[in-house]
Amino acid sequence: MIPDDQLPRTPFNGESLRIASRNYATQMKNEGKDTFYHAVIKRDFFLNDETITWILDNEVQIAYISPLLADFASYLKKELNNSFIKFNLELTNEVAKENKPYTGIEKFQALARKNPNLHTLRNRFNLDIEF
Repeated sequence: MIPDDQLPRTPFNGESLRIASRNYATQMKNEGKDTFYHAVIKRDFFLNDETITWILDNEVQIAYISPLLADFASYLKKELNNSFIKFNLELTNEVAKENKPYTGIEKFQALARKNPNLHTLRNRFNLDIEF
């Protein structure tokens, strides 16, 4: 076993981390692991010395990424020439955005939430909102 003082410990910044992580994410996408790719691309990492904090959207992502994290960390340690990189996975505090309405009914309901008078107009003029 190599002593800690002989392991590489090259300082790195957020930009070099971003480039290396996106290169790895592209490799993962090519292997069919799109969820991993999108999790890396969606948000930037927070860097505190050699600890990388990765903010994820939900528990499902954490469960999916956790088994893949060791390989990802090994890749980054090699690419960034730093054997002391550690990961911290956290859930986001952001409130989930409302899904964008696609169908005629969904669009009407979204507009009617903003302006309830649309229900009155629809009923008064016997309008059909399904297309």
